[in-house]
Amino acid sequence: MNSPANITDPLVLFMPSGKRGRFPVGTPVLDAARQLGVYVESVCGGRATCGRCQIEVQEGNFAKHKIVSSNDHITPKGAKEERYERVRGLPERRRLSCSAQILGDLVIDVPQDTVINAQTIRKDADTRVIARDAAIRMCYVEIEEPDMHKPLGDLDRLKIALMKDWNLKSLDFDFYLLPQVQGILRKGNWTATAAIYKDADSETARVIALWPGLKNEAYGLACDIGSTTIAMHLVSLLSGRVAASSGTSNPQIRFGEDLMSRVSYVMMNPDGREGMTVAVREAISGLVDKVCAEGNVQRNDILDSVFVGNPIMHHLFLGIDPTELGGAPFALAVSGAVHVKASDIGLKLNQGARLYMLPCIAGHVGADAAAVTLSEGPHRQDEMMLIVDVGTNAEIVLGNRTRVVAASSPTGPAFEGAEISGGQRAAPGAIERVRIDPDTLEPKYRVIGSELWSDEPGFLDSVQATGVTGICGSGIIEVVAEMYLSGIISEDGVIDGGLAARSPRVTANGRTFSYVLKEGEPKITITQTDVRAIQLAKAALYAGTKLLMEKQNTDHVDRIHFAGAFGSFIDPKYAMVLGLIPDCDLDKVSAVGNAAGAGARMALLNRGYRREIEDTVSKIEKIETALEPKFQEHFVYAMALPNKVDPFPKLSAAVKLPPRKTVSEDGVAGDAAPRRRSREGHAARRGRE
Repeated sequence: MNSPANITDPLVLFMPSGKRGRFPVGTPVLDAARQLGVYVESVCGGRATCGRCQIEVQEGNFAKHKIVSSNDHITPKGAKEERYERVRGLPERRRLSCSAQILGDLVIDVPQDTVINAQTIRKDADTRVIARDAAIRMCYVEIEEPDMHKPLGDLDRLKIALMKDWNLKSLDFDFYLLPQVQGILRKGNWTATAAIYKDADSETARVIALWPGLKNEAYGLACDIGSTTIAMHLVSLLSGRVAASSGTSNPQIRFGEDLMSRVSYVMMNPDGREGMTVAVREAISGLVDKVCAEGNVQRNDILDSVFVGNPIMHHLFLGIDPTELGGAPFALAVSGAVHVKASDIGLKLNQGARLYMLPCIAGHVGADAAAVTLSEGPHRQDEMMLIVDVGTNAEIVLGNRTRVVAASSPTGPAFEGAEISGGQRAAPGAIERVRIDPDTLEPKYRVIGSELWSDEPGFLDSVQATGVTGICGSGIIEVVAEMYLSGIISEDGVIDGGLAARSPRVTANGRTFSYVLKEGEPKITITQTDVRAIQLAKAALYAGTKLLMEKQNTDHVDRIHFAGAFGSFIDPKYAMVLGLIPDCDLDKVSAVGNAAGAGARMALLNRGYRREIEDTVSKIEKIETALEPKFQEHFVYAMALPNKVDPFPKLSAAVKLPPRKTVSEDGVAGDAAPRRRSREGHAARRGRE
């Protein structure tokens, strides 16, 4: 903005980027977006003719942001906007941001279908081969024709043929099929294919769909409902092949960036739960359209589905009020596996299609963590495996075949770019890799959409279409770790203002200092507040991990798996330098991609995996970090980089860590101290205390 914002000016928050600022009354929404670096496309230069700058005003009380947003806080449609709507059409609730002006506090949603460089959803299926024993079987039979001497109904003769040919002991039919049976059998000239559903161990199977003649296609959905993104795989139930995969931003983010803010929205808005349930179901329906189009599959051929998500996503998807999860004792409405018809939640697939949701582990460790556990299998091996799914609420699982424990830690949205001054979600144009020269303190970086580093020839041409718009989660982790390795920040996370005399990259920012990562427009800086936000997030995660290690009576982990789309792009070295994870051989730290989606596919293709995870979840011990007296102590130590007391010998052997130094809050460096006390020395000191 050209002039300092007045604190009485309206506050405008743009979603899903999370960027916000104050603007004078009368500022066009498009201008506000541009000043904040929020990408809103406009081809016509603000003449209200191209329609590419569409936005939506979200109405309600957004308590976390202290914003009450309303359509009354934006100007009515003017002549240009009305002309565009009359000639070209404008979807309901959409406005043209070049014409709409700010009148009061607003939460603005930038619809992802209007954005060229929308958030990159990176949740492709892995290539693992899954043994098939699906809950759905396709059974072809030839049926005796009616006989006046054998007055048995068509459905009963079909039932007898299926039980005889397919060794079924007991068989029921979905009621909707009864009026269709005679027509189907005659159309198939007394041959038919039945979709048989048998999930649990009961002897009764059920016919859920029926086709004339031979039908050799059947598909299922495996879907991971994340708080930020939703990933879906369309899978052949007959071959196990992934026919198509797609992902989208979770539209609930406009109601709140993190889970607790969404619970708050439900509590403060009478229609909040219904609004979020409708939003996520519509997004899922849209994904079904996408994967069906990509896989050339009809919705009617989808017979089964498996969904996973954290407890709040789980409840909202099922239409359950998540309010009880907002405070102790964090009571789940349902914790066990859910078996329903897909139509019960309004999902339009085959009329008889089924839906299965994996069990939740605890109030803040959900079906997604159960799916990750199923996928990675710590309970199947001897090694002590740590699984970390980094998100707005990190889920942590630690264990082996002897014992598995789990916890959640409130990391907040900092790792996803929210509440970081130059932060944004992963999208073309976002900085995702950073290196800082320790001698000159000059940075170089890579952005999503280009393979070139910023100091390489051709970089500017390679990012011309998107520009450099901000910094996403993996870039934030790397820049803070690099600032530590190059001595710009102390182990306590304070930016060393004394380096301002050495490099113009270190600049005063009031009483603290900042590091300029990118000059120009937009200027991207890492502020002291940004560093603190990352420290708080990583300390919460590490403290939760330490509690689990203590419960397992171990001082090390053998293997670390990063789960989730974000985890796929975290460099293990920088995660360990930051102190996000405990010391471990770097070659034993790996990203496992969308493991929740992989677990959902396993449960889709093999009902034995459903029984396995149901049994495993019943045995996992949940640790509630809020009730553990040592959590705060671990948290305080974990604020340092990598950690105040825990040694990192394996990391130190692979990476040259800087000498310890202290920097006061105003950026003045003090004397260097010994690198790190030993674990034994720390234990002895605590024993004396």
